[in-house]
Amino acid sequence: MTKDWQDPSIVGRNKEPGHVPLVPYGDRQTALVGDRRACAYFRLLNGQWKFSFAPNPASSPTDFFLTNYDDTSWDAIEVPGNWQVQGYGRPIYTNVQYPFPIDDLPRVPEDDNETGCYRCEFTVPQSWDGRQIFLLFEGVDSAFHLWVNGREVGYSQGSRLPAEFNVTQHVQPGANMLAVKVYRWSDGSYLEDQDHWRLSGIYRDVYLYAAPHVSVRDYWVRTELDDDYCHATLRVRAKIGNFCPQRIEGYSLEATALDSQGIAVWSETLTADVAVEGKGELTLELVRDVPNPKKWSAEEPNLYLLLLVLKDASGQVIQVERCKFGFRRVELHSGQLLVNGMPVSIKGVNRHDHHPDRGKAVTVESMIQDIRLMKQFNINAVRTSHYPNDPRWLDLCDEYGLYVFDEANIESHGVWDRLTKDPEWEHAFMERGVRMVERDKNHPSVIVWSLGNESGYGPNHVTLATWIHQRDPSRLVHYHPAGNAPQVDILAPMYPTVDRIIEMAQDETETRPVIMCEYAHSMGNSTGNLKEYWEAVRTYKRLQGGFIWDWVDQGIRQMTADGEEWYAYGGDFGDEPNDGNFCINGLVFPDRTVQPALWDYKAILQPVTVEPLDLEKGVLRVVNGYHFSDLSGLDIIWEVTADAQVLECGRLPTLTTPAGAEETVTVPFAKPQATPGTEYWLGLSFRLSKPTLWADRGHEVAWAQFKLPIRVPAVSPLPVADMPVLSLEESEATYVVDGGGLRLVFAKAEGTVSSFVYEGTELLARGPMLNLWRAPTDNDANRSEGLWRGAGLDRLEQHVASVVASQPRPQVVRIAVQATLEAPDLGSRCVCDYAYTIYGSGDLLIEMCVVPVGDLPHLPRIGLQMTVPAGLEHCTWYGRGPHETYRDRKNGARVGVYSGTVDDQYVPYITPQENGNKTDVRWLGLSNADGLGLLAVGMPLLNASCHHYTTQDLAEARHTHELTRRKDITLNLDLAQSGLGSASCGPGTLPKYLVPAEKVRWSVRLRPFSRDSLSPVELSKQVLEEM
Repeated sequence: MTKDWQDPSIVGRNKEPGHVPLVPYGDRQTALVGDRRACAYFRLLNGQWKFSFAPNPASSPTDFFLTNYDDTSWDAIEVPGNWQVQGYGRPIYTNVQYPFPIDDLPRVPEDDNETGCYRCEFTVPQSWDGRQIFLLFEGVDSAFHLWVNGREVGYSQGSRLPAEFNVTQHVQPGANMLAVKVYRWSDGSYLEDQDHWRLSGIYRDVYLYAAPHVSVRDYWVRTELDDDYCHATLRVRAKIGNFCPQRIEGYSLEATALDSQGIAVWSETLTADVAVEGKGELTLELVRDVPNPKKWSAEEPNLYLLLLVLKDASGQVIQVERCKFGFRRVELHSGQLLVNGMPVSIKGVNRHDHHPDRGKAVTVESMIQDIRLMKQFNINAVRTSHYPNDPRWLDLCDEYGLYVFDEANIESHGVWDRLTKDPEWEHAFMERGVRMVERDKNHPSVIVWSLGNESGYGPNHVTLATWIHQRDPSRLVHYHPAGNAPQVDILAPMYPTVDRIIEMAQDETETRPVIMCEYAHSMGNSTGNLKEYWEAVRTYKRLQGGFIWDWVDQGIRQMTADGEEWYAYGGDFGDEPNDGNFCINGLVFPDRTVQPALWDYKAILQPVTVEPLDLEKGVLRVVNGYHFSDLSGLDIIWEVTADAQVLECGRLPTLTTPAGAEETVTVPFAKPQATPGTEYWLGLSFRLSKPTLWADRGHEVAWAQFKLPIRVPAVSPLPVADMPVLSLEESEATYVVDGGGLRLVFAKAEGTVSSFVYEGTELLARGPMLNLWRAPTDNDANRSEGLWRGAGLDRLEQHVASVVASQPRPQVVRIAVQATLEAPDLGSRCVCDYAYTIYGSGDLLIEMCVVPVGDLPHLPRIGLQMTVPAGLEHCTWYGRGPHETYRDRKNGARVGVYSGTVDDQYVPYITPQENGNKTDVRWLGLSNADGLGLLAVGMPLLNASCHHYTTQDLAEARHTHELTRRKDITLNLDLAQSGLGSASCGPGTLPKYLVPAEKVRWSVRLRPFSRDSLSPVELSKQVLEEM
């Protein structure tokens, strides 16, 4: 006989039909408060359960479900929780490939199939006698059998939806024992081949509730807005079940709706009579017109509270159900997705359930942290990739305001369309889609149903899509692999190029919106050229945004023996097969620390934009990009700065600009008195004027910065004649330059500076060398790294042809170097001419001309790399910041003066790689605790970074804890560095953001400074006489 967990025709036994979450409050007041734990007929069973782990079902205890079974030797385990993160078995991460052999599909391994046996004692109150008692598991991975008091109750599979059982005949007042056997793999696992950690166990809430014998078993709250999107009709369809053998009459169901202030929406009671045959069900509908209710949207998530009150024939309240709902309408019109009549942009992320310590057992606190961060970073939508999330997440999306694409737990990536084309699997497809819809149908945040992910497209999808459209025509249906099939309402490309989405938007044969279900794969240091995607979205009306892949790095927190924290990915637990670090794709780290890419996304998504009309007079156009809200909730703060020094600031009058409209404003600043070498900036900040659920008052929603067109006087060159005289001494190996507190040693053989001492302090441990290499990013590894290594860019060596020193003036020494940079045994190389000019002022001017020779690919970077001694730990720069930026990911960073330690500049990507770059750098300074340091000035602007790790360190380590912090500092001063793109799974870096292998000239000026000298700001503005 085929086992339940090996048979795709069996998706459960004795399970209740899918329905909305139910909590049978006994009175109206308790229901108003809404704390289910205070409900007399609800018991949460979370906590410490008894647990026995076995490597397979055959070796698990056979009679553990008996009430008299001796479990004293068993361990205790936390429920909800995954056993692999509690010390049992092994976490497995795979992407496309199944984590078990699939030769015998639909069967799964018998021997290598971790099995967990659970036992939990619970109490049934005496007051529950005479009621129907239900036991509900909100999530168990992947399949389980259930016993209560030694009797088998049922079976379930489908890891991401509730499994509910009527246990009335199995329980007794007082002490009871439930037993559960959970199987890691089941035939259902073939439909759960998502790109995430494969973790097992009872990982969501478990609870009991006791309903009256006549009770509300399901209900659907639907809101219909008129064609003016003003007035509404509320329809409540309720299913009443009668568990008694006889017909009941004289019961009633009342519906009351309250607004956010607790005020009734209508004065008289909305009531329907209830009469149900014995053991039967009744579906009834309550209808009410509601004039001009507040509408629900992600921007203005206005919620109402519905109370459904069931009374018996004597008028006594026997059950109260509560439901938060919102008035809103979703539709397609003129090729666009509309919410309440307005086209909306989907500013979204894909989100897996993930906690760095608890795996899939995500806490409410973690969910709130996620949703607050999303809202703070201007995200308005989430795709529940790739399965229905914990129902509390949808409650939060309703409350905080996020649009949800609710996705069925269907992915057969490793066998693609094999299952959707097999009639044997139709029931499993339908079970997963139908139960999702029935559970989540009352959530206003859910605007789109998704048929799943990456499972090909075939008859089983068509059947499910057809059912969803018939069951719920108020929402849209999405599914990427369906392409332009008629069963889907949205075209959902995955990782398209910008050109591709524009092509789709211009297709006049299509009348559906284009929403990228996944784009901008954010693996490691990534997420480049978002700006171009959103320029297209704002240009073409049928382009309505998309969901970045993805929200959080799915790393599992580990500790070294020394107590150093690190995050594990595929293979780190000895799991085979695995897909390495492909689960590390987030905009936030596993602990929800924000990554630099998220700042860029926030700026690109910001709902207010500012355009200059007449900067000299401070005249600007403010564009309200909100879909529903005006700008009255934002304070507008402005400031004028000279470089980074604030000259003037103020607050503009509050704007009431309607959604989608624009307004001209004038910033009343006085024209600055220009000083030589200074840049003048006008900055605006749009901040919340009141606290919200998701942010405090003063939180910045949007910003703008403009360089003011002020004519700045030229800087007069420093007179060379006024500088200290320099001495030049030559030996066989070196040139030595002395004077003015400076001593510079130049190594002839290496063709660079070997020592740069100022006021007795060494400023260079290794002199500047041309550098074309970077530690490959995850995106580089998929595209460019092979080209770069093939050209030898990772092992270039400098060969010096000549070094000649001269002293054109007593205060100036010039050293000219001719060299080549080439890889051993390869023809690719660069011819390099350097000119090092040392001035008595202490300045070291490095001028470079680099000519690539041969067939070189585009370059990782082109610049100078040097080593700075330990002690120069304080880093200050004038450029974009404060976070890391790159040429295709710098929209979220203002130009300003920023500072921190060298350690602060390191971005701890879970797989070490290129990081910490600063763009548009005017100058950067490294200094010690005494204020003495080295200043680098770009000529033109620089890319710059500094680390306590070498490029090789970053390239070779696979985890952060494998890096050993060096005392010395690696300093990179680049003319250019290639962008990031998203090529780990998607398009490569746009050509305009690559560094071509072509002839370039540029200069960098190094200058020592001390606390007694001019400041770095002043020193950076100095100009040297040309020699």
